[in-house]
Amino acid sequence: MIDLYTANTPNGQKASIMLEEVGLPYQLFPIDIAKGEQHTASFRAINPNGKIPAIVDREVEGGQRVFESGAILIYLAEKTGKLLPTQGRDRSEVLAWTFWQVGGLGPMIGQWGHFSHAAPEKIPYAINRYLDESVRLLNVLNQHLTDREFIADNYSIADIANYTWAAGGLNFIRSSDADKVENLAALERWVKLVSDRPAVQKGLAILK
Repeated sequence: MIDLYTANTPNGQKASIMLEEVGLPYQLFPIDIAKGEQHTASFRAINPNGKIPAIVDREVEGGQRVFESGAILIYLAEKTGKLLPTQGRDRSEVLAWTFWQVGGLGPMIGQWGHFSHAAPEKIPYAINRYLDESVRLLNVLNQHLTDREFIADNYSIADIANYTWAAGGLNFIRSSDADKVENLAALERWVKLVSDRPAVQKGLAILK
């Protein structure tokens, strides 16, 4: 049994989708980040950084904690032997695009969302900088997907990692800057392909 501590955010969605994809039994512990539950002492014992998602693998004696969404994807993939090649070029490609999202796409869209919608002071430079970089990264992914079905040769943790931020980012940016995310046909096609997966739908629905 896996204990899943998460919330309905792009990073939080990755973990529930992954658990549904690999078919591991898990117990959901919702964390209300609006109430600051991620900063409680009990949760910080699982993730010292006070961020969701986090898991505890109860099949490991004493419980194995894993925090950071990318680390959770890799841990569950290696635990089950699914969605991450074990060696060679294919593994490197999947890991590269997974870390590309963790280090780039997620933080840029997240910062744009903060400065454009949540910050008490509107700072045009910050808003434009993060928007432009978010759009650039979405275009990188769109270009990569023009001649392939999934991000790597087969559906993998790279698709899960990027899907939640790309799908949410497209909708978020389109709501206020629609002209910035036009002509992304390959990305739109891939988002729908991943959205139609039963495990993805269940992983998203359980957080609602």
